[in-house]
Amino acid sequence: MPPTLASLVHHSALKLGVRAGGDRLETAVRWAHVSELADPVPYMDGGELLLTTAMKLDAEDDEAMRRYVRRLGEAGVVGLGFAVGVNYDAIPQALVAAAEEADLPLLEVPRRTPFIAISKAVSAAIAADQYRAVTAGFEVQRELTRAALGAEGSTALLARLAAHLDGWAALYDASGTVVAAAPEWASRRAARLTADVERLRERPAPASAVVGAADAGEDRVELQSLGTGRRARAVLAVGTGAPLGTAERYAVHSAVALLTLVTERSRALHEAEQRLGAAVLRMLLAGEPDHARTVAGPLYGGLLDAPFRVLVAEAVAGAADGPGAERDGAPDALATLADALESAAARSAEAVLVVPDGARLVVLAPDGGAAVAACGQYAEALEARRGTATRPHERAAAEGDEIAIGLSAPSGPIASASAYREAEQALSVARRRGRALVEHEQVAAGSVLPLLADDAVRAFADGMLRALREHDATGRGDLVASLRAWLSRHGQWDAAAADLGVHRHTLRYRMRRVEEILGRSLDDPDVRMELWLALKATTVPGP
Repeated sequence: MPPTLASLVHHSALKLGVRAGGDRLETAVRWAHVSELADPVPYMDGGELLLTTAMKLDAEDDEAMRRYVRRLGEAGVVGLGFAVGVNYDAIPQALVAAAEEADLPLLEVPRRTPFIAISKAVSAAIAADQYRAVTAGFEVQRELTRAALGAEGSTALLARLAAHLDGWAALYDASGTVVAAAPEWASRRAARLTADVERLRERPAPASAVVGAADAGEDRVELQSLGTGRRARAVLAVGTGAPLGTAERYAVHSAVALLTLVTERSRALHEAEQRLGAAVLRMLLAGEPDHARTVAGPLYGGLLDAPFRVLVAEAVAGAADGPGAERDGAPDALATLADALESAAARSAEAVLVVPDGARLVVLAPDGGAAVAACGQYAEALEARRGTATRPHERAAAEGDEIAIGLSAPSGPIASASAYREAEQALSVARRRGRALVEHEQVAAGSVLPLLADDAVRAFADGMLRALREHDATGRGDLVASLRAWLSRHGQWDAAAADLGVHRHTLRYRMRRVEEILGRSLDDPDVRMELWLALKATTVPGP
């Protein structure tokens, strides 16, 4: 404990007496300062015991003493020590009354007690308190280190830290999800801070933030980012009923250092796993599933024993053009997606293979597993942000998260290359439609017509039909409608003429004009196909 006015009063060598403010003697003393100035306030920092002989004070003037004491209280001075037997044989009643009125502790310092003795006592007590804090900090550091090296690792460390702080502690992973908490009830409290954790993770590491205030009846929560890179790998939260003291601060700093080491070690292992995963993926795509199983071993082997899906995600619309913020070479948006998938898989104890590839991310995840579900949730959240972004800064933030995801149908090791192509096809459709996620089943089971809703296809269609439309605009016939009717009836003259309400000879004449204007023969099946697609493309609504 730091020195207090009470500890100084009880100091047998100082012989101090209490003349006012006896109910406030438990106030901590940060320093003892001697001043004979009539207004020492400009030189005060708060928390001092001010010592004076009243050499330049009119200590018997009631109004002057009220102003003097009021100024000291406003400056944060915790007590006034008045030396008797120097300028005054006793503390003047005006000063005593002013101190009682302001509830400022007033201590009587006997003539035989020099001010230097009081200063030394305060200094020695502060030094002893700091030594105790440092010693306790080292002991806590040893306890936390033993816990971190034990079988339970971070979980045991959080339990020791929470016990030392007489509060709670929680650890969030890279996706902002609570992965461990102590005591157990703290996981619910920590879950309510997800938004604060997300804001902290957006700041370059290391970063910290304080949430809540003990004086407002709330627990005081301090958040600390973990990791040595620009992007936080994890976040530590500690909740207490009061601001952290020196010993508690040492404990938190030790926990941050140990968890950072654990995080960075995990990062190195993770990068090694990703390199191994990239090799497994190359073997699968090269049609070598047996070799892939051998290389994967127990790390990814379980993934290859059941149906899995291939996911290909790509940064689009400037998402890769952020301010150099990357994770293992992937833009921030892809890094966030990778964190979400890996965290979901870890919580469900399922194997997942994640391979960053520049502006792309390739993932193999169990069909129906937590990672695939997390991908869907991530895409839904991204679509929601895009839909609600109305202000310029909101749209800019949403555009910074722009990614497109293609998801294959369930597959196995032998058909990995086909599944990868399916994911790429779905990705291509997602890009064209401006969608966050498209599954291959949606492409395969749907109509081909939505694929025509593309600017390049529309430009081709407009160019192919322009001459016919210009002809129709002169009022010399209705070649476009006639061509659509003839193609829809598979070249059956009578049926198409009936649909148009004209004679079949009139329809034959119009089709000859179509051939003449386009310079192409309608007997060519490729020409008929292109014209039909051009007609459909000009009627399909945009994405």
